[in-house]
Amino acid sequence: MTMAWAVVPAPEPVRQLTVGVTDEGVACVAFHRGPDALAAAARRTGRRLVVDTSRTDEVVGQLSDYLAGRWRDFELPLDWILSTGAQRTVLETLYGEVDYGKTTTYGELAQRSGAFENADGVFGARAVGSIMGANPIPVIVPCHRVLAADGLGGFGGGLAVKRFLLELEGALPPTLDFET
Repeated sequence: MTMAWAVVPAPEPVRQLTVGVTDEGVACVAFHRGPDALAAAARRTGRRLVVDTSRTDEVVGQLSDYLAGRWRDFELPLDWILSTGAQRTVLETLYGEVDYGKTTTYGELAQRSGAFENADGVFGARAVGSIMGANPIPVIVPCHRVLAADGLGGFGGGLAVKRFLLELEGALPPTLDFET
């Protein structure tokens, strides 16, 4: 069993994404520490990393087009092997219900998913925040679209990347940068 990997060059502040694809679909997208994250994902799933462009070209193409503003909805099979239980329920809800250019809050996603029915709203929002931080397929499973009730919240790729992705989708107005 193998996991094919490839690097997706990206504009600043993203710089690059590293993707891991199994026979079932995209299993991992990693930001800055891509090779380390993929190696850990491969070990966790008992797979060997390989280069296989027949499995990665479509992912690389769609991510490249998305980051250039030419693609909106990913049409890729996903392999949820790196998520289970409530994490998977929340991530599948996010993937299926929060469209391009839209946002939700951690608390709203906790309610939508139904994964924390017996928890109070604060616990559910915090749990969703942790799940977003551990999302193995960011960008494609759009955890950047999940915001804190009082602002952007955190993001594994960094807040500059989260802001870039939300601006790209039109969910945030572009910031004004004045060069001196």
